[in-house]
Amino acid sequence: MPILQQKPVTPSGRFFLKNKVDLDTKRPERSLTKGVHRKKGRNAYGRITSRRRGGGHKRLYRQIDFRRQRLNDEAKVIALEYDPNRTAHLALLEYADGEKTYILAPSTVVVGDVLVSSNEKVDFKPGNALPLNLIPLGTRVHCVEMLPGAGAKLARSAGCEVRLISVDGNHASLKMPSGEIRLVKEVCRATIGSVGNSSHQKATIGKAGRNRWKGRRPRVRGVAMNPVDHPMGGGEGRTSGGGHPSSPWGQLSKGFPTRKKSKLSNSQILVRRNGRRVK
Repeated sequence: MPILQQKPVTPSGRFFLKNKVDLDTKRPERSLTKGVHRKKGRNAYGRITSRRRGGGHKRLYRQIDFRRQRLNDEAKVIALEYDPNRTAHLALLEYADGEKTYILAPSTVVVGDVLVSSNEKVDFKPGNALPLNLIPLGTRVHCVEMLPGAGAKLARSAGCEVRLISVDGNHASLKMPSGEIRLVKEVCRATIGSVGNSSHQKATIGKAGRNRWKGRRPRVRGVAMNPVDHPMGGGEGRTSGGGHPSSPWGQLSKGFPTRKKSKLSNSQILVRRNGRRVK
């Protein structure tokens, strides 16, 4: 999708780049939306645990069918819609009996296409969902399950895709966008193709106000604070701290991984994203 730069009518418009996308302008499907409380960075006790969050535009959450459990039933794409809760766009599907569902819109799917989810061999085209053992090797897929029937967990953001490397025994090897290679069960389902809206990363916000619309509040540098407020604050004149980057409570912010360790997930990794093979 091309990037569009409009004629600036305000100063902020000079730096604003947006995706030129033909999306449906209708309101979202009412039966597939619900209101969700926005926590604004607070925990159950109302205390801020994630700073610089709050405000922002109201959003309705779109309920997305990540499982694709209606097997062998053809569904027609009747609309491509915007979703404020994620970077990808949505495709609204309608089955023959009138039921409607949302899925993440693949890159080449357009209104009028007919998609199907099956456990048997069907037409090999973007948007169809199949078990990994029925998909040819080398195929690029998205919305991949980590556990059979648990719903898609991998490759769900705009432009993401995972490459199917091999199927050996009961497991399939997948190469992630980061370069990591991991195993999942061969009966896990995946959707053919890549997620649409691949030019999302090229867009620019243009002005600080758009971040406020997203619920992101301003961030003050630690070196600009007083010593009582931050370990990196204070100093005569303009200074850049002098110590290692840290949080207001003294925890170092660089130099160690912050990824949560999961025995179930980590045990399935063959090659890490840094290229090192797991022993």
